[in-house]
Amino acid sequence: MNKVIFQFEGGGDVTIFAAPGENLLDLARKANVVIDAPCSGNGSCGKCKVQLMSGDLKSKKSLHLEDAEFNEGWRLACGSVVIGDVKIMVPDIASAYKSRMKTADLSSPEEVRIFNDLQDNLQAAGLKPSCQIKIFTVKMNAPTLDDTMPDNERFSRAVCEMTGAKNVIVPFFVLRKLPDLMRDNSFELRCVGELFEGTLEILDLLSNTGTAPVCGLAIDIGTTTVSGVLVDLKTGAILSKGSAGNGQIRYGADVINRIVEQQKPGGIDKLQKAIITETLLPLIDVMCNDAGIPKKRIFRMTVASNTTMNHLLLGLNANYLRQEPYIPVFFKARPILTRALGIELAPAAKLSLAPNIGSYVGGDITAGALASMIWHATKLSMLIDLGTNGEIVFGNAEFLMSCACSAGPAFEGGDISCGMRATHGAIEAITLDKETMEPTMTVIGGIRPVGLCGSGIIDMIAELFRTGIVNSKGKFIREGPRIQHDEFNIGSYVLAFPKDSASGRQVAITEVDIDNFIRAKGAIFSAIMTLITSLGFTPDVLEHVSVAGGIGSGINIKNAIAIGMFPDLPLEKYTYIGNSALAGSYAMLTSEAAADKLAEISDSMTYLELSTQSGYMDSFVAACFLPHTDASLFPSSADTRAEVNER
Repeated sequence: MNKVIFQFEGGGDVTIFAAPGENLLDLARKANVVIDAPCSGNGSCGKCKVQLMSGDLKSKKSLHLEDAEFNEGWRLACGSVVIGDVKIMVPDIASAYKSRMKTADLSSPEEVRIFNDLQDNLQAAGLKPSCQIKIFTVKMNAPTLDDTMPDNERFSRAVCEMTGAKNVIVPFFVLRKLPDLMRDNSFELRCVGELFEGTLEILDLLSNTGTAPVCGLAIDIGTTTVSGVLVDLKTGAILSKGSAGNGQIRYGADVINRIVEQQKPGGIDKLQKAIITETLLPLIDVMCNDAGIPKKRIFRMTVASNTTMNHLLLGLNANYLRQEPYIPVFFKARPILTRALGIELAPAAKLSLAPNIGSYVGGDITAGALASMIWHATKLSMLIDLGTNGEIVFGNAEFLMSCACSAGPAFEGGDISCGMRATHGAIEAITLDKETMEPTMTVIGGIRPVGLCGSGIIDMIAELFRTGIVNSKGKFIREGPRIQHDEFNIGSYVLAFPKDSASGRQVAITEVDIDNFIRAKGAIFSAIMTLITSLGFTPDVLEHVSVAGGIGSGINIKNAIAIGMFPDLPLEKYTYIGNSALAGSYAMLTSEAAADKLAEISDSMTYLELSTQSGYMDSFVAACFLPHTDASLFPSSADTRAEVNER
């Protein structure tokens, strides 16, 4: 056995023993050492860079490592195997994506306003808060020698008289505590129950002096981040909020890589543990501690997540989602006892999933469609949810169509040499001086830059095109101090020279990066066009476009239009609606009417599988230019195109 020490740049280390020939990235995962690997170790992203401090590794030479870096000991963890005792330095940027990931600030005034506006819109449409879980007090006569009725019957009769229920279900865990509670509280108890078609199921019994509220959890499980709110079910008040990085991230940035990881020995349990044990349980603890509420007071949990995340959460084999004909295990699932998943809340607490409608359009989109009010619109509208995956809904009160496109890794920094997730050191906004070509940038954390996150990449490419530095194919056509060419004549723009970056390494975006991103934005726009044109419409029929999702919050809409990612519509037609999936999950938790409407939306929405659409590939190829091959679709870019053409 070989001794492997993972030493963290920020301090601390982890030691593990490995068999000769064991892969370094797999070993890090086994030791719970978090190393970013968006491609899940297939060698395509180059993000899992570590530095060999002592000992030796058998490592493949990678195009992601320059000769100077390789000579300094830098290796890709996924391409290295252990052949002896080694000490490995894990740089801060390799693991900071989880500990410093920029998650939605659910308490910011803007996010609170957006969230409240969505709920007000739902209520105005008749979806009032109303939860079937009730809390009430029941009084009983004490037994006597003349009244020897058993405790459960005495209790059930009193509940029926109090609530009007025809039947009462008293679970075993309630039966065990019933006799002592009755006598300790003079036969007056507070009850938590749920009424269905005349039958009331008792969920818990409480002391008649208790005041703790009956609570629920609304959760949005994104591929990258997880957000949640703890709610008082009686009033609908939000008691606390929280968000965290999805612990599954280290197994790949996109759902396909995670499904592949799930197929490895022990993969189903490993992926389920990453989302439940490493992510949800700590997040729930934080929210409960913030609100001063014990977890046993949580009686319901609703989750909005994409189809793959639903499978990984429940520990179901997701492999057939990625294989034609792309069949999931389920679209709808009955509520599940949370304790069956290892989430210990109230004994009778159940988890309900927002329904999926397709292999790649899941409950996060049906919940988002509910919150966006697209189902209530009189005019044609669109919902664009930009997370690690891109999902789109088109329609109005008369019809809804949806589709999904694979563009996420680029928006999260994958497939981009200087790309990174939205953590400290990520450039999230940038402008370029048209004459000097010098950058002005905003960096998360206010530190020196390390790389570009999704919103920064959109700005960067838009600015490169606007200033005429690149042409419509993304090729460099201007020269300057920040523009370089390698031995293969591949151009790049330097955002930060080594002396100006936090890592001490150059931060630059290359023509290869730009091409990768153009294909990603092309996937979004071609999906939009395919949805619209499949019904014989053109983009100008859209009266409103709602942009949702974590990446959507930081996007400059004008720049997204300029590069051909969004339709060229007046800016006032676009609205950012925040985390619509969480807003829909909250509505599902607190309103039976909203939950019913959500089910109705999922039943009526048509899922369009883009891979089966004959015109989709032609539309995609046409969109793989800045902004598009069809100039008539982007009239606002006419001046930029003319200036670029002159060069």
